Amino acid sequence: MRLEDMILDNVKNMPPSGIRKYFDMVNEMEDVISLGVGEPDFVTPWNVREAGIYSLEVGSTHYSSNAGFIELRDEICKYLNRRFNLKYDPRSEVLVTVGGSEGIDVALRALVGPGDEVIVPEPSFVAYKGCTAFTGATAKVLNLRAEDEFKLTAERLEEAITERTKVVIIPFPNNPTGAIMTREELRPIVDVLKDKDIIILSDEIYAELTYGENHVSIASFPEVRDKTLLISGFSKAYAMTGWRLGYICGHPVLMDAIKKIHQYALMCSPTTAQYAAIEALKGGDDSVKEMVKEYNRRRRVLVDGFKKLGLDCFEPLGAFYVFPCIESTGMTSDEFCEKLLMSEKVLTVPGNAFGECGEGYIRACYASSMENIMEALKRIERFLEKNRDKIE
Repeated sequence: MRLEDMILDNVKNMPPSGIRKYFDMVNEMEDVISLGVGEPDFVTPWNVREAGIYSLEVGSTHYSSNAGFIELRDEICKYLNRRFNLKYDPRSEVLVTVGGSEGIDVALRALVGPGDEVIVPEPSFVAYKGCTAFTGATAKVLNLRAEDEFKLTAERLEEAITERTKVVIIPFPNNPTGAIMTREELRPIVDVLKDKDIIILSDEIYAELTYGENHVSIASFPEVRDKTLLISGFSKAYAMTGWRLGYICGHPVLMDAIKKIHQYALMCSPTTAQYAAIEALKGGDDSVKEMVKEYNRRRRVLVDGFKKLGLDCFEPLGAFYVFPCIESTGMTSDEFCEKLLMSEKVLTVPGNAFGECGEGYIRACYASSMENIMEALKRIERFLEKNRDKIE
Protein backbone atom coordinates (compact mmCIF):
# COMPACT_ATOMS: atom_id res chain seq x y z
CA MET A 1 0.00 0.00 0.00
CA ARG A 2 1.26 3.46 -0.90
CA LEU A 3 0.31 5.82 1.91
CA GLU A 4 0.32 8.72 -0.56
CA ASP A 5 -2.58 7.07 -2.40
CA MET A 6 -4.68 7.13 0.75
CA ILE A 7 -4.66 10.94 0.97
CA LEU A 8 -7.46 12.87 -0.71
CA ASP A 9 -6.47 14.73 -3.86
CA ASN A 10 -7.87 18.04 -2.62
CA VAL A 11 -5.45 17.83 0.32
CA LYS A 12 -2.46 16.64 -1.71
CA ASN A 13 -3.01 19.32 -4.33
CA MET A 14 -3.17 22.20 -1.86
CA PRO A 15 0.38 23.62 -1.54
CA PRO A 16 1.73 24.54 1.90
CA SER A 17 1.39 28.16 2.96
CA GLY A 18 3.82 30.36 1.04
CA ILE A 19 4.62 32.14 4.30
CA ARG A 20 5.98 29.05 6.03
CA LYS A 21 9.17 28.88 3.95
CA TYR A 22 10.43 32.20 5.27
CA PHE A 23 9.61 31.46 8.89
CA ASP A 24 11.55 28.20 8.59
CA MET A 25 14.54 30.10 7.21
CA VAL A 26 14.41 32.61 10.06
CA ASN A 27 14.58 29.81 12.63
CA GLU A 28 18.11 29.08 11.43
CA MET A 29 19.31 32.70 11.51
CA GLU A 30 20.30 35.23 14.16
CA ASP A 31 19.81 39.01 14.33
CA VAL A 32 16.77 38.92 12.05
CA ILE A 33 14.29 41.80 12.21
CA SER A 34 10.88 40.36 11.51
CA LEU A 35 8.28 42.38 9.65
CA GLY A 36 6.73 39.11 8.63
CA VAL A 37 4.66 37.55 11.40
CA GLY A 38 1.08 38.84 11.63
CA GLU A 39 1.15 38.88 15.42
CA PRO A 40 1.04 41.77 17.91
CA ASP A 41 4.38 42.36 19.61
CA PHE A 42 2.46 43.49 22.69
CA VAL A 43 1.93 41.10 25.60
CA THR A 44 -1.67 40.29 26.48
CA PRO A 45 -2.81 43.04 28.92
CA TRP A 46 -2.20 42.11 32.56
CA ASN A 47 -5.83 42.22 33.67
CA VAL A 48 -6.66 39.70 30.93
CA ARG A 49 -3.75 37.41 31.85
CA GLU A 50 -4.70 37.68 35.52
CA ALA A 51 -8.26 36.51 34.77
CA GLY A 52 -6.88 33.44 33.01
CA ILE A 53 -4.43 32.75 35.85
CA TYR A 54 -7.16 33.12 38.47
CA SER A 55 -9.39 30.63 36.65
CA LEU A 56 -6.58 28.07 36.94
CA GLU A 57 -5.87 28.88 40.58
CA VAL A 58 -9.49 28.22 41.60
CA GLY A 59 -9.68 25.06 39.50
CA SER A 60 -12.05 26.26 36.78
CA THR A 61 -10.70 23.74 34.29
CA HIS A 62 -13.80 21.87 33.10
CA TYR A 63 -15.62 21.94 29.77
CA SER A 64 -17.87 24.83 28.91
CA SER A 65 -21.00 24.33 26.84
CA ASN A 66 -20.32 23.57 23.19
CA ALA A 67 -21.08 27.16 22.23
CA GLY A 68 -18.90 28.64 24.97
CA PHE A 69 -19.70 30.13 28.38
CA ILE A 70 -22.94 32.09 28.23
CA GLU A 71 -21.24 34.96 30.09
CA LEU A 72 -18.65 35.22 27.32
CA ARG A 73 -21.26 35.03 24.58
CA ASP A 74 -23.22 37.74 26.37
CA GLU A 75 -20.14 39.97 26.57
CA ILE A 76 -19.42 39.37 22.87
CA CYS A 77 -22.93 40.57 22.03
CA LYS A 78 -22.59 43.64 24.26
CA TYR A 79 -19.25 44.43 22.64
CA LEU A 80 -20.54 44.10 19.06
CA ASN A 81 -23.53 46.30 19.90
CA ARG A 82 -21.36 48.89 21.66
CA ARG A 83 -18.68 49.11 19.00
CA PHE A 84 -20.43 48.31 15.70
CA ASN A 85 -24.18 48.59 16.37
CA LEU A 86 -24.66 44.87 15.74
CA LYS A 87 -27.31 42.95 17.66
CA TYR A 88 -27.04 39.20 18.26
CA ASP A 89 -28.74 36.79 20.65
CA PRO A 90 -26.03 35.26 22.88
CA ARG A 91 -27.98 32.02 23.27
CA SER A 92 -28.70 31.21 19.63
CA GLU A 93 -26.48 33.36 17.41
CA VAL A 94 -22.95 33.13 18.86
CA LEU A 95 -20.39 30.30 18.86
CA VAL A 96 -17.02 30.61 20.60
CA THR A 97 -14.34 29.00 18.42
CA VAL A 98 -10.69 28.02 18.60
CA GLY A 99 -9.46 31.21 16.99
CA GLY A 100 -11.10 32.96 14.07
CA SER A 101 -9.52 30.35 11.82
CA GLU A 102 -11.77 27.61 13.19
CA GLY A 103 -14.73 29.86 12.46
CA ILE A 104 -13.72 30.02 8.80
CA ASP A 105 -13.23 26.27 8.65
CA VAL A 106 -16.49 25.17 10.30
CA ALA A 107 -18.56 27.74 8.43
CA LEU A 108 -17.29 26.57 5.06
CA ARG A 109 -17.69 22.90 6.01
CA ALA A 110 -21.31 23.57 6.93
CA LEU A 111 -22.09 25.44 3.72
CA VAL A 112 -20.17 24.11 0.71
CA GLY A 113 -19.04 20.90 -0.92
CA PRO A 114 -18.17 19.45 -4.32
CA GLY A 115 -19.70 21.47 -7.15
CA ASP A 116 -20.02 24.68 -5.10
CA GLU A 117 -17.96 27.84 -5.57
CA VAL A 118 -16.62 30.21 -2.93
CA ILE A 119 -15.59 33.66 -4.16
CA VAL A 120 -12.28 34.59 -2.55
CA PRO A 121 -11.06 38.17 -3.12
CA GLU A 122 -7.24 38.23 -3.25
CA PRO A 123 -4.72 39.20 -2.02
CA SER A 124 -6.09 37.83 1.25
CA PHE A 125 -5.52 35.50 4.18
CA VAL A 126 -4.12 32.18 2.99
CA ALA A 127 -6.65 30.01 4.88
CA TYR A 128 -9.65 30.89 2.73
CA LYS A 129 -8.53 28.87 -0.28
CA GLY A 130 -7.19 26.01 1.84
CA CYS A 131 -10.36 25.62 3.91
CA THR A 132 -12.45 25.79 0.74
CA ALA A 133 -10.35 23.12 -0.97
CA PHE A 134 -10.67 20.75 1.98
CA THR A 135 -14.48 20.81 1.62
CA GLY A 136 -14.23 19.73 -2.01
CA ALA A 137 -15.65 23.07 -3.19
CA THR A 138 -13.85 25.39 -5.60
CA ALA A 139 -12.30 28.70 -4.62
CA LYS A 140 -13.01 31.23 -7.35
CA VAL A 141 -10.40 33.96 -7.03
CA LEU A 142 -11.45 37.57 -7.57
CA ASN A 143 -8.33 39.69 -8.05
CA LEU A 144 -8.39 42.98 -6.16
CA ARG A 145 -6.54 45.83 -7.87
CA ALA A 146 -4.16 48.51 -6.70
CA GLU A 147 -6.09 51.13 -8.71
CA ASP A 148 -9.12 50.32 -6.52
CA GLU A 149 -6.95 50.49 -3.37
CA PHE A 150 -7.48 46.72 -3.11
CA LYS A 151 -11.16 47.21 -2.32
CA LEU A 152 -13.95 44.95 -3.57
CA THR A 153 -16.17 46.59 -6.19
CA ALA A 154 -19.74 45.63 -7.02
CA GLU A 155 -18.99 45.40 -10.73
CA ARG A 156 -16.20 42.88 -10.32
CA LEU A 157 -18.16 40.90 -7.75
CA GLU A 158 -21.15 40.61 -10.07
CA GLU A 159 -18.86 39.38 -12.87
CA ALA A 160 -17.48 36.64 -10.59
CA ILE A 161 -20.85 35.25 -9.46
CA THR A 162 -22.12 32.12 -11.22
CA GLU A 163 -25.00 29.72 -10.62
CA ARG A 164 -22.56 27.65 -8.54
CA THR A 165 -21.62 30.49 -6.18
CA LYS A 166 -22.70 29.69 -2.65
CA VAL A 167 -20.40 31.81 -0.46
CA VAL A 168 -18.64 35.16 -0.86
CA ILE A 169 -15.82 36.01 1.52
CA ILE A 170 -15.53 39.66 2.60
CA PRO A 171 -12.00 39.97 4.08
CA PHE A 172 -11.85 43.53 5.45
CA PRO A 173 -9.88 45.10 7.07
CA ASN A 174 -7.61 43.12 4.83
CA ASN A 175 -4.56 40.98 5.42
CA PRO A 176 -2.13 41.63 3.65
CA THR A 177 -3.04 44.97 2.07
CA GLY A 178 -4.50 46.91 4.99
CA ALA A 179 -7.46 47.94 2.80
CA ILE A 180 -10.82 48.70 4.40
CA MET A 181 -14.38 49.10 3.11
CA THR A 182 -16.47 52.12 4.14
CA ARG A 183 -20.25 52.05 4.47
CA GLU A 184 -20.56 53.85 1.15
CA GLU A 185 -18.33 51.24 -0.51
CA LEU A 186 -20.20 48.31 1.05
CA ARG A 187 -23.62 49.59 -0.08
CA PRO A 188 -23.22 48.48 -3.74
CA ILE A 189 -21.90 45.09 -2.55
CA VAL A 190 -25.04 44.67 -0.46
CA ASP A 191 -27.20 45.58 -3.46
CA VAL A 192 -25.52 42.86 -5.53
CA LEU A 193 -25.96 40.15 -2.87
CA LYS A 194 -29.22 40.96 -1.09
CA ASP A 195 -31.50 39.01 -3.45
CA LYS A 196 -29.13 36.14 -4.25
CA ASP A 197 -28.96 32.73 -2.57
CA ILE A 198 -25.41 33.40 -1.41
CA ILE A 199 -24.01 33.42 2.13
CA ILE A 200 -21.56 36.17 3.11
CA LEU A 201 -18.58 35.15 5.22
CA SER A 202 -17.27 38.39 6.73
CA ASP A 203 -13.86 38.05 8.37
CA GLU A 204 -13.59 41.00 10.77
CA ILE A 205 -10.66 39.91 12.94
CA TYR A 206 -8.97 43.32 12.38
CA ALA A 207 -12.11 45.39 13.05
CA GLU A 208 -10.54 47.29 15.97
CA LEU A 209 -7.40 48.10 13.99
CA THR A 210 -8.51 50.98 11.77
CA TYR A 211 -6.97 54.43 11.37
CA GLY A 212 -9.11 57.45 10.58
CA GLU A 213 -12.18 55.41 9.58
CA ASN A 214 -14.28 53.32 11.96
CA HIS A 215 -14.90 49.74 10.89
CA VAL A 216 -18.28 49.01 9.31
CA SER A 217 -19.60 45.45 9.23
CA ILE A 218 -21.60 44.28 6.24
CA ALA A 219 -23.80 42.53 8.83
CA SER A 220 -25.04 46.00 9.87
CA PHE A 221 -27.06 46.20 6.63
CA PRO A 222 -30.52 44.75 7.42
CA GLU A 223 -30.93 43.38 3.88
CA VAL A 224 -28.06 40.91 4.33
CA ARG A 225 -27.87 40.53 8.11
CA ASP A 226 -29.42 37.05 8.21
CA LYS A 227 -27.27 35.72 5.36
CA THR A 228 -24.03 37.05 6.86
CA LEU A 229 -21.72 35.07 9.12
CA LEU A 230 -19.45 37.40 11.10
CA ILE A 231 -16.10 35.94 12.14
CA SER A 232 -13.82 37.65 14.63
CA GLY A 233 -11.72 36.95 17.68
CA PHE A 234 -9.29 38.15 20.31
CA SER A 235 -5.89 37.52 18.70
CA LYS A 236 -5.22 40.86 17.02
CA ALA A 237 -7.02 43.55 19.03
CA TYR A 238 -6.24 42.11 22.47
CA ALA A 239 -2.80 40.62 21.66
CA MET A 240 -4.11 37.13 22.49
CA THR A 241 -2.79 35.07 19.57
CA GLY A 242 -1.59 32.13 21.67
CA TRP A 243 -4.86 31.91 23.59
CA ARG A 244 -6.57 30.67 20.40
CA LEU A 245 -10.02 32.15 20.86
CA GLY A 246 -12.47 33.53 18.33
CA TYR A 247 -16.16 33.59 17.61
CA ILE A 248 -18.70 33.38 14.84
CA CYS A 249 -22.11 35.09 14.83
CA GLY A 250 -25.08 34.55 12.56
CA HIS A 251 -28.69 33.49 12.11
CA PRO A 252 -29.75 30.56 14.36
CA VAL A 253 -30.41 28.27 11.37
CA LEU A 254 -26.83 28.70 10.16
CA MET A 255 -25.38 28.60 13.65
CA ASP A 256 -27.11 25.32 14.55
CA ALA A 257 -25.43 23.63 11.58
CA ILE A 258 -22.03 25.15 12.31
CA LYS A 259 -22.26 24.29 16.02
CA LYS A 260 -22.88 20.65 15.10
CA ILE A 261 -19.48 20.44 13.37
CA HIS A 262 -17.78 22.28 16.22
CA GLN A 263 -19.22 19.97 18.90
CA TYR A 264 -18.18 16.80 17.13
CA ALA A 265 -14.69 18.05 16.26
CA LEU A 266 -13.69 20.09 19.32
CA MET A 267 -16.35 19.88 22.05
CA CYS A 268 -15.60 23.44 23.22
CA SER A 269 -12.98 26.16 23.12
CA PRO A 270 -10.27 26.36 25.84
CA THR A 271 -11.93 27.47 29.04
CA THR A 272 -8.93 29.32 30.47
CA ALA A 273 -8.91 31.47 27.35
CA GLN A 274 -12.66 32.02 27.69
CA TYR A 275 -12.29 33.39 31.22
CA ALA A 276 -9.54 35.71 29.99
CA ALA A 277 -11.69 36.86 27.07
CA ILE A 278 -14.55 37.80 29.40
CA GLU A 279 -12.18 40.17 31.18
CA ALA A 280 -10.84 41.48 27.85
CA LEU A 281 -14.33 42.49 26.76
CA LYS A 282 -15.26 43.94 30.14
CA GLY A 283 -12.07 45.85 30.88
CA GLY A 284 -9.89 45.90 27.79
CA ASP A 285 -11.06 48.96 25.83
CA ASP A 286 -8.31 51.26 27.12
CA SER A 287 -5.59 48.72 26.33
CA VAL A 288 -6.92 48.32 22.79
CA LYS A 289 -6.92 52.10 22.28
CA GLU A 290 -3.31 52.36 23.44
CA MET A 291 -2.17 49.56 21.14
CA VAL A 292 -4.03 51.03 18.16
CA LYS A 293 -2.49 54.44 18.86
CA GLU A 294 0.99 52.89 18.76
CA TYR A 295 0.21 50.86 15.63
CA ASN A 296 -0.88 54.05 13.91
CA ARG A 297 2.39 55.75 14.78
CA ARG A 298 4.38 52.83 13.37
CA ARG A 299 2.12 52.64 10.30
CA ARG A 300 2.88 56.21 9.39
CA VAL A 301 6.64 55.69 9.77
CA LEU A 302 6.68 52.51 7.68
CA VAL A 303 4.48 53.86 4.87
CA ASP A 304 6.51 57.07 4.65
CA GLY A 305 9.72 55.06 4.86
CA PHE A 306 8.86 52.88 1.87
CA LYS A 307 7.79 55.91 -0.15
CA LYS A 308 11.08 57.68 0.60
CA LEU A 309 12.89 54.57 -0.64
CA GLY A 310 11.06 54.90 -3.95
CA LEU A 311 8.66 51.99 -3.45
CA ASP A 312 5.05 52.85 -4.25
CA CYS A 313 2.80 52.16 -1.29
CA PHE A 314 -0.88 53.10 -0.97
CA GLU A 315 -1.99 54.12 2.51
CA PRO A 316 -3.46 51.19 4.46
CA LEU A 317 -6.27 52.21 6.81
CA GLY A 318 -6.71 48.90 8.61
CA ALA A 319 -4.97 45.86 10.14
CA PHE A 320 -1.20 46.21 10.79
CA TYR A 321 0.36 45.65 7.37
CA VAL A 322 1.71 47.71 4.50
CA PHE A 323 1.83 46.32 0.97
CA PRO A 324 4.49 48.18 -1.04
CA CYS A 325 5.04 47.52 -4.74
CA ILE A 326 8.56 46.26 -5.54
CA GLU A 327 8.18 45.89 -9.33
CA SER A 328 10.61 48.77 -9.90
CA THR A 329 13.42 46.65 -8.46
CA GLY A 330 13.18 44.16 -11.32
CA MET A 331 12.87 41.31 -8.81
CA THR A 332 9.98 38.96 -8.22
CA SER A 333 8.32 39.03 -4.82
CA ASP A 334 10.02 35.79 -3.79
CA GLU A 335 13.40 36.94 -5.05
CA PHE A 336 13.12 40.28 -3.24
CA CYS A 337 12.11 38.73 0.09
CA GLU A 338 14.67 35.94 -0.04
CA LYS A 339 17.58 38.22 -0.97
CA LEU A 340 16.54 40.83 1.60
CA LEU A 341 16.44 38.16 4.29
CA MET A 342 19.75 36.57 3.36
CA SER A 343 21.72 39.78 2.81
CA GLU A 344 20.21 42.17 5.37
CA LYS A 345 18.34 39.84 7.75
CA VAL A 346 14.97 41.55 7.37
CA LEU A 347 11.96 39.24 7.11
CA THR A 348 9.07 40.30 4.88
CA VAL A 349 6.53 38.12 3.09
CA PRO A 350 6.15 37.92 -0.71
CA GLY A 351 2.83 39.28 -1.92
CA ASN A 352 2.15 36.20 -4.03
CA ALA A 353 1.84 34.14 -0.83
CA PHE A 354 -1.60 35.76 -0.58
CA GLY A 355 -2.63 35.05 -4.17
CA GLU A 356 -1.07 35.31 -7.60
CA CYS A 357 -2.25 38.91 -8.01
CA GLY A 358 0.04 39.80 -5.09
CA GLU A 359 3.08 39.24 -7.30
CA GLY A 360 5.14 42.42 -7.45
CA TYR A 361 4.36 43.32 -3.83
CA ILE A 362 5.62 42.42 -0.38
CA ARG A 363 3.87 42.44 2.97
CA ALA A 364 5.56 44.19 5.86
CA CYS A 365 3.97 44.01 9.31
CA TYR A 366 4.27 46.94 11.71
CA ALA A 367 3.35 44.88 14.77
CA SER A 368 7.00 45.31 15.71
CA SER A 369 8.82 47.86 17.83
CA MET A 370 9.58 51.30 16.45
CA GLU A 371 13.26 50.57 16.99
CA ASN A 372 13.01 47.47 14.79
CA ILE A 373 11.01 49.30 12.13
CA MET A 374 13.59 52.10 11.90
CA GLU A 375 16.46 49.63 11.70
CA ALA A 376 14.61 47.54 9.11
CA LEU A 377 14.14 50.61 6.90
CA LYS A 378 17.87 51.33 7.10
CA ARG A 379 18.66 47.76 6.07
CA ILE A 380 16.12 47.85 3.22
CA GLU A 381 17.66 51.11 1.98
CA ARG A 382 21.08 49.45 2.01
CA PHE A 383 19.66 46.45 0.16
CA LEU A 384 18.14 48.67 -2.53
CA GLU A 385 21.42 50.55 -2.95
CA LYS A 386 23.28 47.27 -3.49
CA ASN A 387 20.76 46.24 -6.13
CA ARG A 388 20.33 49.63 -7.79
CA ASP A 389 21.63 48.32 -11.10
CA LYS A 390 18.40 46.31 -11.40
CA ILE A 391 16.13 49.21 -10.55
CA GLU A 392 14.60 50.98 -13.52
